[in-house]
Order: sequence, then structure tokens, then C-alpha cells
Amino acid sequence: MRFVSLDPYHCPQLPPRSLDGAAGLTMSRLEVTTPGALPDEGRSESSLRPSRLDEFVGQDQVKTSLQIAIDAARGRGDALDHTLFFGPPGLGKTTLAMLMAKELGVQYRTSSGPALERPGDLVGLLTGLEPRDILFIDEIHRLRPTLEEFLYPAMEDFRVDVRIADGPNAQTIPMTLEHFTLVGATTRFGQLTPPMRARFGLVERLSFYPPEDLERIVHRSAAILHIAIEPAGAVEIARRSRGTPRVANRLLRRVRDFAEVRAEGRITAAVADEALARLNVDEFGLDDMDTRILATIIEKFGGGPVGLATVAAAVGEDAGTVEEVYEPYLLQQGFLDRTPRGRVATAQAYRRLGITPPAGQGSIFDT
Repeated sequence: MRFVSLDPYHCPQLPPRSLDGAAGLTMSRLEVTTPGALPDEGRSESSLRPSRLDEFVGQDQVKTSLQIAIDAARGRGDALDHTLFFGPPGLGKTTLAMLMAKELGVQYRTSSGPALERPGDLVGLLTGLEPRDILFIDEIHRLRPTLEEFLYPAMEDFRVDVRIADGPNAQTIPMTLEHFTLVGATTRFGQLTPPMRARFGLVERLSFYPPEDLERIVHRSAAILHIAIEPAGAVEIARRSRGTPRVANRLLRRVRDFAEVRAEGRITAAVADEALARLNVDEFGLDDMDTRILATIIEKFGGGPVGLATVAAAVGEDAGTVEEVYEPYLLQQGFLDRTPRGRVATAQAYRRLGITPPAGQGSIFDT
């Protein structure tokens, strides 16, 4: 029986967007934060990734833990412990996995939870690994239960049992694997089963980036892409990037396009402000969908509490997208609260929409 490994997971391309007029520049947050969302970005995305761990900006605690573990494993000549990264999308989970492979001097192979359908898919990946190689599985929380159980002996004992027939004549052949490192990434840490979580030796949470780290990322990306940008322009892009490097790089490219067409190619604070306004990204980093979510909760449901499914249906968006893409930043910035009864808009959300909060409306974020 021959097993064929899967091609790396990739995202479909969207058609290019016009630069003429505000309507042509307006994009939803899902488009801005999805890898490969724009044709020119898919080709240059890898060029913006750091080539060494010490070039990775931000997440200092995570980097320190990884560097210690990498140095220790390399000194012993052992495989690194299985590692799990979790946190909102766009914070660098995939990049860190690539940098781990580079630091260790080993191969890097990748797939994703939804792309793996049968145990044979995993066998093809696992048996192709050399000693200490890294296997990266994105969206690992979406692995099928049968595949998750199949991974357990591979992670613990570095072996798999391959069934080569079904029925009464079924035969199982044990296969020994090289000692490898599984790196998993998830935006839904709570959806991982306890047995799976327990098998990772390193578990690291990636947090939203402060504006000063995003400024460094914008300057670095601008230098790589040969974009003329003033410090004030970088500040304007950074503070509207939702604490996410991926969003900062996307917005930088869109502002670059606007600057080349309307401002002789140089990004100043005024140019960045006008370009981001046309992208419908405000000074808090909120876009049209963020505003619609807050407005829906306040105007249609009296500020809440209201359930996630109801909010998603009211704004015409998938509930998973609302929860994974939009809500984390709204919660982190204090525009939204989660309660046992549902989502509640805070007084800050009322003020953002120019509405007077009702008496007694407040949150832990209000002073």
C-alpha cells in the first residue's frame, strides 16, 4: 500500500481590487486578515518573514522560552519537545514554527487539520520525516477524532500501527518513526481535547502586539518592500492594525498603493490617515464589520446580552468568523463583554458610535 503526503494547505486567491474611489478600497476584516487574500500579497508574504528567531519582533517571553528549549535540544542532539501555539490569527504561529526548524537545522513539513482526512494521510507525512524534523499542523483543533487518536502513539512512542486490510483478515503492521517534533497551532485552544493538550511539552500563548512592536514591524516591512515611509506614517498604520502583524503588513501594502497613486509614493501621517479612512479602518483599528457588530448589539438588542448566533445572523456573517476574527480584538479593546447570558456592548462601544450610554452601563474597562 502506498501513501501519498498532502500538499501544504493554501488559501484561494481573490480578484484584485481597484484603487479608484473609496468603494474600491473597502475590504472586510476577513479579507484583510486571511493569508493570500490579495494576489500580490501571496507572492511577497514569505519575503517579510524573519529568517532568524532573534529577528522576530515581539512575543519576548515566547521567544525566550523557545530559544532556551532549542539550544538545549540542539546541545543534546535530541528532538525538540512537541510544541503548541495558540492565540488569535495573524500573530506569528506559522512563522515561529518555520524559525524553529531553521534554528534546529532540520526540515519543515506542513499540513492542516481540515486537510487531513484519513490515517493514511498522516502516515505519509510521518514516515517521510527525518530525525528531529518538524511537522507543523495548523488548525490542529479541527483534526478528526480518529486522526487525533492515531497521533497519540506517534507523539509518545514514535510509532504507528498501520492496518493493511479490513474484516476478519485484517493485519496491522507496526511502523517505527524517527524522533520528530510536532508543532500545532490553534485559534481555539478550548476545543483541543485534554489528552491532546497533555502531549505537548511546550504550550505557548501568543498575545496581541503593542503599538511600538507593530511600528518596528511596519518599518522593517517597508524597508524590505522599498517603501518610503515617515515615522508618523508608521505610527498611524501600527495603531490601526488591531495588534496583529499580519494586518499591519496588509494595511502597509494598501497604504503604499494609495501613496503611489495619490501622494508621490511617500507615506506620511496624512497620507496614511486618508488611505486608511478609504479602507474604512478607524483610529481604533475597527472596520465596517466591527462597527456593524457593535451597532447591531446596541440598536437591535438594546446593548445585550445577546447570543453569538443571533449576532452573526443579524450581521450576515458566520458565527465562527465573528467569534475568531472580530470578537477577540473587540474584547481586548473593551468594546464588548462576554457574560453567561451573551454578548454585551460596553459604555466605550456606545461612545464609539456617538450614542449616550444608558444609566448604569459600564464595564471593567471604564474608569
